[in-house]
Amino acid sequence: MKNYLLIIFIGIIIMSCSNSQARKPIVRKTSSFMSESIERNKMLNKAEQAVLIQKMESDSLNQYLNSEYGFWYFYNTQKSNEITYPESGDEVFYTHEIKGLDGTVLYSREELGTKSYLIDKEELISGLQDGFKLMKEGEVITFLFPSYKAYGYLGNDRIEPNQPLIYTVELLKINKLSENENNE
Repeated sequence: MKNYLLIIFIGIIIMSCSNSQARKPIVRKTSSFMSESIERNKMLNKAEQAVLIQKMESDSLNQYLNSEYGFWYFYNTQKSNEITYPESGDEVFYTHEIKGLDGTVLYSREELGTKSYLIDKEELISGLQDGFKLMKEGEVITFLFPSYKAYGYLGNDRIEPNQPLIYTVELLKINKLSENENNE
């Protein structure tokens, strides 16, 4: 009886396998998706830039500078006698506040506390990575970051996707790379 059931089972398997056809792969045209994505990003960036320019034009109290990194900034406190900028590997200590373009505080300086960052060695939003390279110890700078220099498509719990942001950053201290190497 067992042999009879085994033969029937093997027969069913053989018959069901003989009629199967290979599935054809699904073809997607990635070039059209990429083209659409590029166009959508260009439109988004152009719209954000217009909003940021409008924000700067409505602020008659501050003189905004255009950075080569794709954002704008102005000095709240500028140190002309200091000549040292952070370089790759230097550790910076800073405080910052994050606001929306409407002035709403998303993260306060007290809430975020003092932070440290190793220049070009750790993950951080690209706007701040580039912004630190424009700062001297003791300076306070307000940055206007388009969304692609901040949290981009993702956002977070308080920051909307594709939201341009205002960062006010105080660079408290720079530990130079040469000092770091001597201490190790």
